[in-house]
Amino acid sequence: MSSLAPAGSGQVAAARKIVKPRQKPSSPVKCERPKFRIVVDVGHTPDSYGALSARNDPEFGFNFRLARLVTARLKSEGFAATRLLVTDGKARPSLFKRVGAANDARADLFLSIHHDSVPDKLLETWEFDGASSYFSDRFSGHSLFVSRQNPHFATSLMLARMIGRRLKEQGLHYASQYTLPVMGRYRRQLLDMDVGVYRYDGLVVLSRTRSSAVLLEAGSIINRDEEMEMNSAERQETIAGAVAAGVGEFCERR
Repeated sequence: MSSLAPAGSGQVAAARKIVKPRQKPSSPVKCERPKFRIVVDVGHTPDSYGALSARNDPEFGFNFRLARLVTARLKSEGFAATRLLVTDGKARPSLFKRVGAANDARADLFLSIHHDSVPDKLLETWEFDGASSYFSDRFSGHSLFVSRQNPHFATSLMLARMIGRRLKEQGLHYASQYTLPVMGRYRRQLLDMDVGVYRYDGLVVLSRTRSSAVLLEAGSIINRDEEMEMNSAERQETIAGAVAAGVGEFCERR
């Protein structure tokens, strides 16, 4: 859940010093795969690693492995200009750092890779490998987020739906809990109930990028069974393939 942190007023003020002022969004350009600039963002940093899994593994490691695989898969599909973005530092400054990097690179598409947890109040305790750990087996699945504050909201939503459909075709289900009152401040509007696309306006990496932008929570690492699946090469390949197929369809429709 730490990957779903909106920008506070102090951070927004600081962002003005780090992120260049927004420019009027340009019209969508034709997608030529070799030239289409895709930034695949590794969620979080080694210093601010996000959630801990049920077996005490940092989210950043999960994000890095999957983002690297997604990047390789996109390049193999002809998207030669795809770039893997890894940032350092603490959580808030790193958010604006990655947005600045994507905007400076004039990205055509920004995709942020994360893995999910749950609010603290839903956690249960167990012991793993001699250490006290936390888990929640109540929820599982992936989810996709877009922001109405993004200058290309419509195309962001289109891409999220395409990726969601590809994941569904692989037999994967989305996390439905974001519509529930128990989620508290993490409760979100469901924009597509078929493939699990949610609206989250305040996310820095979605709202302040000048390209179409989607955040993927690839699965729940606080769920003990799904954590094991997310660690498997088979599941990682499945997700990377679905993402690449969704981006490919998105490109064809530009």
